[in-house]
Amino acid sequence: MEKWKQSRAASFLTVALVYLVAGTVGVLVYRALTFDFWLSLLIADMTATVTVFAFSLIFGNASVYDPYWSVQPPVILAAFAIGEGSGTLGVALLAVVGIWAVRLTANWAYNFGDLTHEDWRYRMLAEKTGAFYPLINFIGIHTVPTLVVYGCILPAVYAIRKGLCLHWLSVPFLCLSLGATLIQGIADVEMHRYRKHRDGAFIRHGLWKYSRHPNYLGEILMWWGVAHAVVVAAPERWYLIAGAVANTVLFLAVSIPMADGRQSKKEGFAEYKAKTRMLLPIRK
Repeated sequence: MEKWKQSRAASFLTVALVYLVAGTVGVLVYRALTFDFWLSLLIADMTATVTVFAFSLIFGNASVYDPYWSVQPPVILAAFAIGEGSGTLGVALLAVVGIWAVRLTANWAYNFGDLTHEDWRYRMLAEKTGAFYPLINFIGIHTVPTLVVYGCILPAVYAIRKGLCLHWLSVPFLCLSLGATLIQGIADVEMHRYRKHRDGAFIRHGLWKYSRHPNYLGEILMWWGVAHAVVVAAPERWYLIAGAVANTVLFLAVSIPMADGRQSKKEGFAEYKAKTRMLLPIRK
């Protein structure tokens, strides 16, 4: 199995099959349930996550879950749009989320080596938590992100199911999401170039000159744009911004501190941190 896991082509095929199985399981579970759509979707989403988690245990690699963040949203939105139809706002949201998903999945594919590679954060958690890692793996690496992304796409699912029409106030927020995707795409390219040349301990070119985490900034703005595009069209559903709030908290409380903690081990981090803002390139 080790040789097979070291093959990039075999690893790609394996991950694709895992997600095909997980997606099929999720669809079957959703169709079998008779709850309100949001609860049925939540249960089906978690069932698909458990399926991916099971395969991550089989392969001994929690990074099998990594593509879930970008694969889940367009698949779910497309399934609802095909199965139930959609209004103009839903179509616009599906397009915006689709563009975002292509960018994020392409970045994952570019960085993906094979099934022997595992995200450094997961290895760190495994070392720190020891015997408790399986529980941390299931809750922290698989369940929490699934719940956050579920909350992020719920506004778009609602817009599709209700056949909401595109409101003129939704347009600026859709543009915000597209702009956020562009920010992420530029940040990706700049990071890839930096990793090839390594012209310093820290990347200080392009967007990274002004923000330590422009990719995370883009991810946060992406879902605020989606949430508000729906809420302005259906203001009585203001609570649908909860997913964007949870996503922001996840990055501010977990992702950014972990990334900065790793960078802080490098010489010169204090000076780099003082000169480069965390997210927004704005100084008082």
